[in-house]
Amino acid sequence: MCHEKSHDRVIARSSFTPDEAGPPENCSTFCLRKPDSAHGVFYICPVMRNFGVSGMLHAARGQNLNQGQNTVIEYSSDKRFAGVIMSNAYFKVPAPINEPIRTYGPGSPDKIALKEKIADLKSKEIEIPLVIGGEEIRTGDTAEIRIPHDHGHKLGVYHRASEKEIQMAIEAALEAQKAWAVMPWEQRVAIFLKAADLLAGPWRATINAATMIGQSKTAYQAEIDSACELIDFWRFNSFYMTELMKDQPYSPAGMWNRVEYRPLEGFIFAVTPFNFTSIAGNLPTAPAIVGGVSLWKPASSAVYSAWFLMKLLEEAGLPKGVINFIPGSGAKVGNPVMASEHLAGIHFTGSTAVFQEMWKTVGENIAKYRYYPRIVGETGGKDFIFAHNSADVDALVVAAVRGAFEYQGQKCSAASRMYIPQSIWPEFREKYVAEIAAISMGDPEDFTNFMSAVIDKAAFTSITAYIDHAKEAGDAEILTGGNYDDAKGWFIEPTTIVTTNPRFKTMEEEIFGPVFTIYVYEDAKFEETLDLCDTTSMYALTGAIWGQDRYALIHMSDRLRNAAGNFYINDKPTAAVVGQQPFGGGRASGTNDKAGSAMNLLRWMSVRTLKETFAPPKNWRYPFMGEK
Repeated sequence: MCHEKSHDRVIARSSFTPDEAGPPENCSTFCLRKPDSAHGVFYICPVMRNFGVSGMLHAARGQNLNQGQNTVIEYSSDKRFAGVIMSNAYFKVPAPINEPIRTYGPGSPDKIALKEKIADLKSKEIEIPLVIGGEEIRTGDTAEIRIPHDHGHKLGVYHRASEKEIQMAIEAALEAQKAWAVMPWEQRVAIFLKAADLLAGPWRATINAATMIGQSKTAYQAEIDSACELIDFWRFNSFYMTELMKDQPYSPAGMWNRVEYRPLEGFIFAVTPFNFTSIAGNLPTAPAIVGGVSLWKPASSAVYSAWFLMKLLEEAGLPKGVINFIPGSGAKVGNPVMASEHLAGIHFTGSTAVFQEMWKTVGENIAKYRYYPRIVGETGGKDFIFAHNSADVDALVVAAVRGAFEYQGQKCSAASRMYIPQSIWPEFREKYVAEIAAISMGDPEDFTNFMSAVIDKAAFTSITAYIDHAKEAGDAEILTGGNYDDAKGWFIEPTTIVTTNPRFKTMEEEIFGPVFTIYVYEDAKFEETLDLCDTTSMYALTGAIWGQDRYALIHMSDRLRNAAGNFYINDKPTAAVVGQQPFGGGRASGTNDKAGSAMNLLRWMSVRTLKETFAPPKNWRYPFMGEK
């Protein structure tokens, strides 16, 4: 495409193959043309790029248009008429299916590749910069990255952002938005579908290995998180966006009503946690898929895997500045971000206290913002298992072990309290203690281990304080575990507390570690105990009920309707799958905007309603005015 006057109107025909190549006179952009100046292959020229149109049209030399399709494209040197070439087709995003979980069985190619990648990553130290506007920024203010299960092993350092870099990131995001927001949706989607395929294939071992050594996850926990769930997020979110756009209003005769789904103006502040690499990848990209731009602050204890995700997105073709990678301290990053008038939204997963403080800051700054920021957050949980006396005890034991201690209990959905009737308690206790005794804990490179270390020293100190409190309490006892050791890594045994006090400290407060508290209730106090379950904690994220009696299940489900945003029947309260169990909770657990669903994507869209009248009236008078 050229900005010469003679090229303002271009007609491209399906049968056209250019026979002459070269830049038109006085045009700095390469294009292909016939002697009559008709263009067969188009490139965005610098002038059009200045209009905010960049990278939207690119075809290989000699490639024909669709058979039988003529496309008329008009551009004017007048900026008011600058536009984007759109394809004359309804594109259909492939219907997604969940990424299959690989088993990493003995001697399998997947296991061999993963172990080789772990060894490779551990063999070298890396330096992780900020990425702002596509450029790597090194501030000189660095922090170390160490392996949680072997804290003597240094993986590298990362640079931390200050207010100066935050302002740079805001400017870069707003500049990138000019082209990104108007890029045809199918071109944006293509980037994230490519990212999903890269993660499913050549990047799988790298991202999983980085998660295993950087966050102390077992191979299975890394696989279901950093590979499968993130692949699902990118594929399903792309599909959900198209499903949302299909929703169009009714149009009576004489008019055409329609709605368009615009990205939010301004930028989204994505604050991601350490415990799920998939969430780290989803929070900044969900707004980007629908045309938004993000500032991404990863958790300081998970910068390592986040860095590899950033590199993957770059390989997938994500344009510079759409997502800006800004690790750093909460205050140095958060304060200038929250003070910006261009803040359009917050996509957050983390602690309740931090989220509440951010919400408070938004309220205090509301008059200075250009927009009312969309606030989406998933925070804490005090997730329960409630058993009826008709429960299958063998299955209940497995659910408790997995729900409480997978990934060391460091899931916002992890089971941390249990209510079990006296009538089945002896059988449950015996089988449960035997299973806990069989759990192996250590380096996740040893694939026989079920558990590894908690994330860092701060977590270790906080979690062990709860264990020590239980040891000293008169209304609680340690049933399993209770020991911990930080000599090599941040290791805490799977600890089970049994209490006679339904409002014991560890029944009410989020611990975020391998500590599970059980309250044994009298069978006759079933209703009273349901009330306790509903009112003990301020959280309402996940919960599970157990029983074979269908009437009891119905009653428990109704009574605990608001106690959990994700509610499980005869299952553990963890492991929500994108497209199957949209995730989020209410009360103090968050805004319940359901990650992994179209409901979440809609939060990053701003709908414009259009009404076009084909034959507008030419008389302002109404019929009722015809007589007094």
